[in-house]
Amino acid sequence: MERFVLQKLIEWKSDNNRKPLVLNGARQVGKTWLLREFARREYKKEAYVVCRQNPIVREIFARDFDVMRIIRALSAISKTDITEGDTLIILDEVQDVPLAIESLKYFCEEAPGYHIAVAGSLLGLSMHAGVSFPVGKVNQIDVFPMSFGEFLLAIGETEKYKLLSGDDFQTISLLHDSYIDLLRQYYFVGGMPEVVAKYAETGGFQKVRQIQKEILNGYDRDFSKHAPTELVARIRLVWKSIPSQLFKENRKFIFGALRKGARAADFELAINWLADAGLVSKVPSCTKPALPLAVYENLVAFKLYLLDIGLLGAMADVEAAQVVVDDQIFTEYKGGMTEQYVLQEMKSCGVAPIFYHKADDSRLEIDFLIQHQAKLLPIEVKAGGNVRANSLSNFLKDNPQITAVRFSMLPYKQQQQLTNVPLYSVAAIK
Repeated sequence: MERFVLQKLIEWKSDNNRKPLVLNGARQVGKTWLLREFARREYKKEAYVVCRQNPIVREIFARDFDVMRIIRALSAISKTDITEGDTLIILDEVQDVPLAIESLKYFCEEAPGYHIAVAGSLLGLSMHAGVSFPVGKVNQIDVFPMSFGEFLLAIGETEKYKLLSGDDFQTISLLHDSYIDLLRQYYFVGGMPEVVAKYAETGGFQKVRQIQKEILNGYDRDFSKHAPTELVARIRLVWKSIPSQLFKENRKFIFGALRKGARAADFELAINWLADAGLVSKVPSCTKPALPLAVYENLVAFKLYLLDIGLLGAMADVEAAQVVVDDQIFTEYKGGMTEQYVLQEMKSCGVAPIFYHKADDSRLEIDFLIQHQAKLLPIEVKAGGNVRANSLSNFLKDNPQITAVRFSMLPYKQQQQLTNVPLYSVAAIK
């Protein structure tokens, strides 16, 4: 499969100021595959070391931070002659050996000619567990589930991807129905690499759902294994509530939906844990649609999304027919699914930070707000083709200097202040 983040890895390799690399991302998003594929394509040699349940590796890093000694030891256990410039050292499942993370500081300072990259499940949590993280001494790259474009390539729709990656919307519109059909498939399958690979192989939905459920079960086991004991029950409450929170009309996260009398203070740590693990994305509200957005952040109002639209559907037991075939059945909750998809695509494109706005004293509601080229860019998300005039239109009339984007099931159309972009072209926001 092709992953676009490989280009970032190539850029990291060629950077003269390169530092040790930390690959961030939730479990099962393909970090190990990416590093090994990167080594296969770009290096003569790979020194691959699994840290999980490996007492020898633990002993190597526990002794001291003598980098050359560590390199000799890694060379021995990987059975690879590690040399500068042409060998990629990969430390996988590094969360089991926190001192390996701390050692990256010394690789940066004392052995910058060696190329080393680390990855691990719930790596972000390990960084907060008493480990002296090498701030300023590492490069970091985030890995997300496969985007719609990567999905197209994986299932053999290469020409449709090539057309979609350009800006010839007149030609793209001729294939509008075909792209919508492919998008519906992606809504169900999502972007978890193992799931996409199975769908590309079989074209069937039942095995896809089985693998999605297995991934969700694995995350649930991670809660007990990695989270503080006192947080596990609250983490599960937050995690299991996300589909119902997103499928209601007002998608603002409501603590009272978790249990009667629940307060933000009771669940703040649980939400942060899930966010640090890369399992959820927190989109804060801003009190005013104006720049800079961070100044107007509302610290108590936010929306929570999962890392992947396919997993969201699996948690809600959405059936394939409801997504791929029957639009009427899908109507009640497709708004939440569509917002999940748009957010996921924007994050894959590197868009950050992302906010939303809902005024308490008016009908104005803006699904997403981003800062683009020093300008405010409101984003409206419509699950279908009904894009009747609403409060955003009035907002644009009152602010003629602002332009906005609407993602919907309609073909591309440029208007005065509002550009309608079809949902299958969210990546065009780049």
